[in-house]
Amino acid sequence: MIELAWPWVLLALPLPTLARWLLPAADAGSGAALRVPVLDDFRLGEPSLTARPERGIWRLSLALLAWVLLVLAAARPQWLGEPIELPVSGRDLMLAVDLSGSMRETDFVLGGQQVDRLTATKQIAGDFIERRVGDRVGLILFGEQAYLQAPLTFDRETVRGLLNESAIGLAGAEATAIGDAIGLGVKRLRQVDESSRVLVLLTDGVNNAGAVDPLKAADLAAEAGLKIYTIGIGADEVLVRDLFGTRRVNPSRDLDEKTLKAIAERTGGRYFRARDSQELAEIYTLLDRLEPVEQEAQVFRPTHALFMWPLGAALALAALLLALPLL
Repeated sequence: MIELAWPWVLLALPLPTLARWLLPAADAGSGAALRVPVLDDFRLGEPSLTARPERGIWRLSLALLAWVLLVLAAARPQWLGEPIELPVSGRDLMLAVDLSGSMRETDFVLGGQQVDRLTATKQIAGDFIERRVGDRVGLILFGEQAYLQAPLTFDRETVRGLLNESAIGLAGAEATAIGDAIGLGVKRLRQVDESSRVLVLLTDGVNNAGAVDPLKAADLAAEAGLKIYTIGIGADEVLVRDLFGTRRVNPSRDLDEKTLKAIAERTGGRYFRARDSQELAEIYTLLDRLEPVEQEAQVFRPTHALFMWPLGAALALAALLLALPLL
């Protein structure tokens, strides 16, 4: 169906008639007289085309039609498509991803190649975001500071793109502010329906920066009804070659699993340990099975603007009116 977005603009249609009635008529005799030396130059023959009364009627009719079309274009006519029901599951998920310097550790394998932790996170968490059809997803990035990269939105493609554009050190690479990330998540999810608040926090380190203690932030999250799922990322051991041979080292020695478990327990969530890409993918698959919250379906009707058609016709009629004296 066709509707007008601004129907009140149609009130301007009678303006030319009102102007004709209310404004004083122009004084036809106020112009200067034309003096000519020879009267023979003015032949009394057939009247010119511009002097024909029917030509004036046509000009007036075209001008009125152009005015009607111009007002109609200003009223913004648009075509409304059939209603489309949007899939809404009711989940509101905020992802918090660690961008500290320790995420450079290359202890993950992805596609047969050795990659760093952040690259694996981008790929696997990106697939997780892509699967969240009907969910609103947001993104928090944190290092020495925590900041909101993407607010809650149904535009999963944009959120995934922002995650892929993130880089180590973007939020500071020397420390990790886990508490600040949780506090920011609580702030952004506070206005959301209590039963659908979920924060997924991924880190490979220990809280050593920021103004908020992680456990205090977890208590605030629990009071706000925010459920937090924590993911500790990093392998337990890797082989390192040096001048003395090959030795085993633990690249995740700084991972504070005790605090991450406490955060999850205090908020009713769970703690997961991702030692490789397969385990990380399995964790996100498990998170996919979160129970949805039933909400009323949202209906969307696509609209297509049509104002350009009457506007184009009005401009064409205006051009014709200007060209009539030359015909």
